[in-house]
Amino acid sequence: MIKAKISSISHQLSNISTVSQWNYTIRQAVNQAQYQTALLLFCQMMRNTLQPNHLTFPIIAKACGKLNNICYSKIIHTHIMKSPFNVDIYVQTATMDMYIKCDRIDIAHKVFDRMPQRDIASWNAMLLGFAQLGLVDQVVALFKQMRVENIQPDSVTVIGILQLITSRVKVTLLTAIHSFGIRTGVDVDVSVSNTLVSCYAKVRDLESAEKVFHETEPCFVTVVSWNSMIAGYAYFHKYMKALSFYRKMLYDGFRPDLSTILNLLSSINQHEALFHGKLIHCHGVKTGCDSEISILNTLVSMYSKCDDLTAARLIFDDMMDTRTCVSWTAMIGGYAEKGDLDVALTLFDSMEATGLKPDLVTILNLIAGCGEIGALETGRWVDNCAVFYGFRSNIMVLNALIDMYAKCGSLNEAREIFYKMRETTVVSWTSMISGCALNGEFEESLTLFFRMLDLGIKPNHITFLAAFQACNHGGFIEKGWEIYNLMMKIYKIIPGLDHYASMADLLARVGKIKEALNLIRNMPMKPDFGIWSSLLSACKVHRNMEIGQIAARHLFEMDPQAAAPYVEMANIYASVDRWDGVIAVRKLMRKNQVKKFPGESVVQVNRKNYKFTVEDRCHPKGTVIYEVLDGLGLQSKDELDLVSSHDVLP
Repeated sequence: MIKAKISSISHQLSNISTVSQWNYTIRQAVNQAQYQTALLLFCQMMRNTLQPNHLTFPIIAKACGKLNNICYSKIIHTHIMKSPFNVDIYVQTATMDMYIKCDRIDIAHKVFDRMPQRDIASWNAMLLGFAQLGLVDQVVALFKQMRVENIQPDSVTVIGILQLITSRVKVTLLTAIHSFGIRTGVDVDVSVSNTLVSCYAKVRDLESAEKVFHETEPCFVTVVSWNSMIAGYAYFHKYMKALSFYRKMLYDGFRPDLSTILNLLSSINQHEALFHGKLIHCHGVKTGCDSEISILNTLVSMYSKCDDLTAARLIFDDMMDTRTCVSWTAMIGGYAEKGDLDVALTLFDSMEATGLKPDLVTILNLIAGCGEIGALETGRWVDNCAVFYGFRSNIMVLNALIDMYAKCGSLNEAREIFYKMRETTVVSWTSMISGCALNGEFEESLTLFFRMLDLGIKPNHITFLAAFQACNHGGFIEKGWEIYNLMMKIYKIIPGLDHYASMADLLARVGKIKEALNLIRNMPMKPDFGIWSSLLSACKVHRNMEIGQIAARHLFEMDPQAAAPYVEMANIYASVDRWDGVIAVRKLMRKNQVKKFPGESVVQVNRKNYKFTVEDRCHPKGTVIYEVLDGLGLQSKDELDLVSSHDVLP
């Protein structure tokens, strides 16, 4: 088909066959993304004994770069070297760019070094190539060399260097680049301003991002500028700030585009924000981008995260002919996250039946879902799926499997994966430390924590939470304070609400109830429901009625209809024979219309979950199930009686 098309083009050019005509035709093919056609046209031109000129080579070099084909690139480079244009600055810059796009930065650098003349475009091409690969040292060295040779950087130079800003550790570099941009005057370029906003957001400095945005001249502000700021807040799920900027954007007369709606939807990830998510959905419909597959996938994900699986499923079901792997993964992840693994697995089977292969995120969602409900057998099945689809060697999958096996109680399988890993990250160690703590191996958990520090692996805030968990359940108060001081003084991690909660829980568990209360009262943030609940539970264990009353009062105010605090407080009163207190709690429960829901157990048989609640005998095979349970109960009683009789023997 391509040859027939070229034959047709060649026939059209048979009468007027000039280099400029061929250049025009090749350029048209490249502009239409027909890169193979462009190469074949170039070959046909050479066969017609027409020599390419300084405009031909940059066009065909672009085609080779787009194809990412190093073999074609070297052939074109050979033609360039044989031509009179091998020293042309425009042609050589295009050659460099071609090699950069083919991931051969080493050859591109050689071309750059051999150039007799270099303009700002040449320097920028080389600098962007290093920046895209994250090669900080090479970018800095090239930039210094550029200044030595008196080449004045432009906005493209600054944007290229800003591509290096990918994490908070590079915040100093960002401020230095920003200062340089101001000094050279390129900061007034709206593209530079937009990039600075995006970079400040990446390093979590949203205040500076907002400052750059507001300092941009209003006449230069575009939709991209607004989107950069909205995306910054969306990335950290600050949906109210993102919506505030969106309102200002609409007020200033800007029309939202696809990126605006995507960024806003991405900021919504909790049930409290569902109403706002629905409003953004409506705006998406009004702007006409609700039929875009990227919007639909994000909507499925947004509704799932906001606990509205019904709405997510309605959108998903309407996407019958346009579903992609991302669509299936979003829906599977929604069900898996909410613990409805049966439906998630059914969808997974349906996805495979359509011929679509799961991606890494699909497998990770299923592994996480198995861990949340303790579905060990299903977890092993998903593990086998990861092997089948070639994801088992991925470090994120291995970390997720460690976490899943530990949560399912199979610590040995978690250990086996961890100790066989060729490369470990802070996530690997944290998963293993947490897994040991969860399964009662508290000393092993702390041993792993300190071994990790000895190996020079820097812990994060989650690692410290895992270590606190081991201290809490093991009752290691001194180790708890040691780890707390390590976090604050050595690793400079500011404690969050969870860290304070862990320390308060540790103090309360070992009976230091007053110290725990003082820590809670002196926290720099407001205590949440979980902190007061753990304190109340400790008061029940240690029969501390006075502090229990303080904790219960806060809990009753926070959630008057939560049953657990009333039950805990009533038990505390009963443990110290304060029956008047028990009666008062029961009256308060009736007044606040508190409903106590029965406990629930989940049993998995053949990859299907069965739920049982207290006094619930509605299962179709209930008679057989409870006969077996009664038999097991009697057998256990007989074995206990036998053990007891042996204990009294002389």
